[in-house]
Amino acid sequence: MDLRAYYQKIREIEVMIEEAFAIVVSLETGDGGKAGVATEVSRAIAAKMVVEGIVRMASEEEATEFLTQKADAVRVAVQEKAAGQVHLSVVPTNELNQLKEAVRSLRE
Repeated sequence: MDLRAYYQKIREIEVMIEEAFAIVVSLETGDGGKAGVATEVSRAIAAKMVVEGIVRMASEEEATEFLTQKADAVRVAVQEKAAGQVHLSVVPTNELNQLKEAVRSLRE
């Protein structure tokens, strides 16, 4: 393997990637790599993986779908976190008694 050519290819592909983070789609590999899994990686890692033939750059449609799924996952996580929080209010005793009296007067 010619290391100069290898690193030159990496640099060429890295220059072609415009964003700081690229979305790549895995390819099936002989060592058990699963095809079709989208991932967001840095520009340098994406270029290295493309040269090694274990991923390809995602199409616009694949990238849009990946980012939509990622945004949905974040939204669900935020909602689950908010649902798990317990909200407490501290009420002074005299105000509690006033509220109880107000409820009693409404019932009568």
